[in-house]
Amino acid sequence: MPIEPSMTVAKSIAPDGDFINLQKIDDSIIVDLKYATEDNFTGQVIYQFQTAVARVGTARKLGIAAQLFKAQGYRIKIWDAYRPTVAQQRLYDVYPDDTWVATPNPNYSHEKGVTFDMTLTDLDGHELNMQSGFDDFSDRAKRNYHRTPEQERNYQLLNTIMTKADFHGYENEWWDFMDNDADAYGPSQVDPNDYR
Repeated sequence: MPIEPSMTVAKSIAPDGDFINLQKIDDSIIVDLKYATEDNFTGQVIYQFQTAVARVGTARKLGIAAQLFKAQGYRIKIWDAYRPTVAQQRLYDVYPDDTWVATPNPNYSHEKGVTFDMTLTDLDGHELNMQSGFDDFSDRAKRNYHRTPEQERNYQLLNTIMTKADFHGYENEWWDFMDNDADAYGPSQVDPNDYR
């Protein structure tokens, strides 16, 4: 059954435009920023930081999701959070296809600090079986892709709890979740190294 916005458990969290280190919200969140390594579609290190940050209001919602997942025996793994516009431009220069890599815009999504690329792990940090890896630029990444029963269960768990925590997913990337209050935030560029 789809979760209606009125059923979310995070609607009471007001937008807060400051930024925060996600692991200060909940230290069980695993951070594996793919663009801080060569393990991404560019094969290059894009980020000069290792800290995942987001707007405080958005991060608090993720903290609620983390608690809901933990209650069922799972942890959040973050592959990407706030993304500086200069980094978005570097990604777009490598792969200028708006289906998979958005045109740089400091008032949108990761560049505002209101979106997460993420998956789930067990309590020991082992990733759950999902339909594709991160940044798989094929139909396998899409939310309507045919999944195995195990993948379907894992995807529905991820999607249901993130929806409950007041996020919505991008149709072409099962791992992408944006805060439903994204429009309440204006553009802001920060250095995540300042939030270690």
